[in-house]
Amino acid sequence: MTRSIRTLGAAFSALIGLYALPDAAMARAPAQPHLVELFTAQGCAGCPEADQILKGLTTRKDVIALTFAVDYWDYLGWKDSFAKPEFTTRQAAYKTRFRLREIYTPEFVIDGRSEAAAATAPAALETALKARLKPSVHLRRQGAQLVVSGTAPAGGADLWLVRYDPKPHDVTVAAGENRGKTLNEVNVVRELKRLTHWKGGARHIALPAETEPGLTTLILAQTPHGGEILGIAR
Repeated sequence: MTRSIRTLGAAFSALIGLYALPDAAMARAPAQPHLVELFTAQGCAGCPEADQILKGLTTRKDVIALTFAVDYWDYLGWKDSFAKPEFTTRQAAYKTRFRLREIYTPEFVIDGRSEAAAATAPAALETALKARLKPSVHLRRQGAQLVVSGTAPAGGADLWLVRYDPKPHDVTVAAGENRGKTLNEVNVVRELKRLTHWKGGARHIALPAETEPGLTTLILAQTPHGGEILGIAR
């Protein structure tokens, strides 16, 4: 379930340059930000370095970086304090989408278009984040409602509610592969809910009430079964 990250140190250093983009580069930020999802676990020995890669991406204005904690490492003796089964289900959809043999951590998924293990993440991110994305589904928050419009792809699109904690969290692990380590996790997803399946046209959709204070809300339009991200509303 984990992949080798022996080359991560050098690759991580190479990626640092991506974080400090000049103002001119920021001015060319795409209309749709890139979505980087990290599937990670507090009980996974290879995950702390990947957590830091994701943390570095949070300084970019053209990236939304999210931490999805999965629960399948809990058997090693440490129960991940942020993991939920629906996050593992989301990763399993990407496994099928990218025709992987198994789910694993740490895994980066970029815009629902590509995926990478930690060792190859710097190169994959550098390539993917150069693309300029334009939303094909238009999403807009209007109070407690979501307004969606545009032309749906064949097969429609799923609309997802994501709520994450923008505050960093330090977690001291008392058992398992990371026993004794204090992990720093950022943009930890706390809620994931499929709102509806959308087949095109203008719609107003009521958003669920917040169940936890201080969270940031995102709405994603995504082709079904772990497909591409078609639009984002903050």
